[in-house]
Amino acid sequence: MTSPAGRTPGDEPSREEFRVQGMDCAEEVSKLRRAFAAVPGFADLDVDLLAGRLSVHFDPARANRAALLAAIEKAGMRGEPWTEEPLARRSTRDALALVGALAIVAGMVVHWADGGALLPALQGVDAPRAALVLYALAVLATAGPLLPRAWAAVRSLSPDMHLLMVAAITGAIVLGDWLEAATVAVLFALSLQLEAWSVGRARRAVAGLLSLSPGSAELLHDGHGHRVPISAVTVGARVLVRPGERVPLDGTIVDGRSDLDESPLTGESRTVAKGPGDSVFAGSMNGAGALQLQITRASVDSTVARIARLVSEAHRQRGASERFVERFARLYTPIVMALAALAFIAPPLLFARSWSESGYAALVLLVIACPCALVISTPVSVVCALASAARAGVLIKGGRFIEEPARLRCLAFDKTGTLTTGRPTIVEIEPFEGHDVRELLAIASAIESASTHPLAGAIVAHARALGVSPAVAQEVRELPGRGAEGRIEGALAWIGSHAVLEERGQETPEQHRRLVQLEAQGRSVVILGTDEHVCGLFVLADEPRPHAAAALAQLRTLGLSRLVLLTGDNAGSAHALAARLGMSGSQDGSGLHGPLEVRAGLLPERKLAVIAELSSRSGPVGMVGDGINDAPALAAAAVGIALGGAASDVAIETADIVIMSGDLRRLPWLVSHSRRTLAIIRQNIAVAIGVKVVVIVAALAGHATLWAAIAADMGVSMAVVANALRLLRAAPLGEPAGTSEARDAPVSATGPTPGAA
Repeated sequence: MTSPAGRTPGDEPSREEFRVQGMDCAEEVSKLRRAFAAVPGFADLDVDLLAGRLSVHFDPARANRAALLAAIEKAGMRGEPWTEEPLARRSTRDALALVGALAIVAGMVVHWADGGALLPALQGVDAPRAALVLYALAVLATAGPLLPRAWAAVRSLSPDMHLLMVAAITGAIVLGDWLEAATVAVLFALSLQLEAWSVGRARRAVAGLLSLSPGSAELLHDGHGHRVPISAVTVGARVLVRPGERVPLDGTIVDGRSDLDESPLTGESRTVAKGPGDSVFAGSMNGAGALQLQITRASVDSTVARIARLVSEAHRQRGASERFVERFARLYTPIVMALAALAFIAPPLLFARSWSESGYAALVLLVIACPCALVISTPVSVVCALASAARAGVLIKGGRFIEEPARLRCLAFDKTGTLTTGRPTIVEIEPFEGHDVRELLAIASAIESASTHPLAGAIVAHARALGVSPAVAQEVRELPGRGAEGRIEGALAWIGSHAVLEERGQETPEQHRRLVQLEAQGRSVVILGTDEHVCGLFVLADEPRPHAAAALAQLRTLGLSRLVLLTGDNAGSAHALAARLGMSGSQDGSGLHGPLEVRAGLLPERKLAVIAELSSRSGPVGMVGDGINDAPALAAAAVGIALGGAASDVAIETADIVIMSGDLRRLPWLVSHSRRTLAIIRQNIAVAIGVKVVVIVAALAGHATLWAAIAADMGVSMAVVANALRLLRAAPLGEPAGTSEARDAPVSATGPTPGAA
């Protein structure tokens, strides 16, 4: 992107993005940084190794695109302005590698035919001139492309894998071993091609996320629709999504009903029924109904675009393992090169070993000195893990956060909207004084119809679900913090809490005992009465989320030693919820007498203090929440996790990880996935370092060959990348039996029996 004209040095830095060919590992990044440091006005750069993408921040008054491209060339690479087109297949390099491989095979065949014995042909001993010409052709075909990069490394005094390979190939030629030189060159070329193919699989997994969103939308204007690019659709516009089409942008349904498949974004295998007022995600597949949407996010800010962007930019949030590998690589190469120099000089001087033997051992060490296979294995693992998590409906906002859940031993939960649905529903209606359920609902819905209180909304919704029409109410007015009242057929009727009933002095001892019992169970009670008597009770509850109990039990099984409930609600409700989840625990705050520790009556700032306290006592703490008041605690925790299904935008932006579906079963899945990722990263590091150590020891002992060294380096590179690619196959949890309809079913119109729990 070109910077606008008229900028001054005091303005914000501009940015140019390039596709860089030959930017394969951290060594190239270091060379690019050194090259750009000499460019006037250079500020910073961001690198996506997997995509070959370079973002350069600079002062447009002091530098331009030409200067930036020159810096890339100075580092020995070739750059071009970034486009979203996929990387072109490197047909020339593929062809040269194939030519080199065929030339080696042909040379061996010629040698075999000339001498009549296979073993000398495989060893390259006394090769005829025709075979040597074929080996030289293999070297030229595969080592030729390395020379410009090797020369750039010499000029910048920063040895890289290309210089090391050219040195090894040249050394083998000087020693007269053309077959060895050709084998090293061809194996190295093949390793680069195989590595590019393997890394391409991870890149394609990320690119697949972007393909979920269609490129156009049917924009509605004056009742007519016409197709436009999604980039042209503004927030607030209306679009039509026909049956069988993908939702183009995030929005809210204003007309129509349909079942939507949101599995690419949330990981949920079942379709979700949605209607007016419900939110939908870009990339979801519409079912049999036509939908009209009001767009809530532009294309660049849609859920699917944010997921793809965060996954592809994961390298900016590097994990501890990746930082360790980079620090190790900075020390490893100069140490091994020093060993190579020592292996060349010391044996002839101290042990009367021939210079040719010691030179050969030094060449083997040069081959194994490049740490690129080790460096690339960790970011490939991270990106594969992030892409797999995104497909399971778990959005992880960077490589650093994929490792954190594996280290957690303590997890804190908000209550309302996190462990519960956040939507109070009527679970019981108790009529008194000869009233029935429908009569109570008619009166209560008439008084509460204008209220915005969640409990009032639950009563009105329940009446509507049962087909109960509101009574005719007059002089309705709210009683702030207490309830509401109005006249029904001329008589005053009121609705409110237990405190209102006590204020009015109409409570009987039996009613008091019943209300205390319900409140101890964590229920919310709304009372309907007149000046003459109490007409009945509405018992409401914020039900636990589906599978919440199973998720907590699985977390305990995974070894999370401390699960803590943080809520601003009263202690009775909190402990009642813990009991319903089968996790009733300590009430003294120690967390040592049961599986769930309860901390109740907490304001947002107090939650922060509790997170700090838990961190000091239990190590890294994760926080799971969904509301604005959870944002400070989410930010303060070692890893903040938001339930995206019902979470506020503030919580989603603050959290490090977002569970898009709001399914709590994704929490144990996340912990397991994080542990598996960390295990694979550690396996890769151990194998990569271990194989190199073995080859180094063998080289110093005189038992390693150049082709074996390059084969080992290529083999370990392929092994660690293949091991990382296993993370792409990580599967989300299966859907449980049963549906959510049961928990949302209304109370029977006949009403429950009084006194039922």
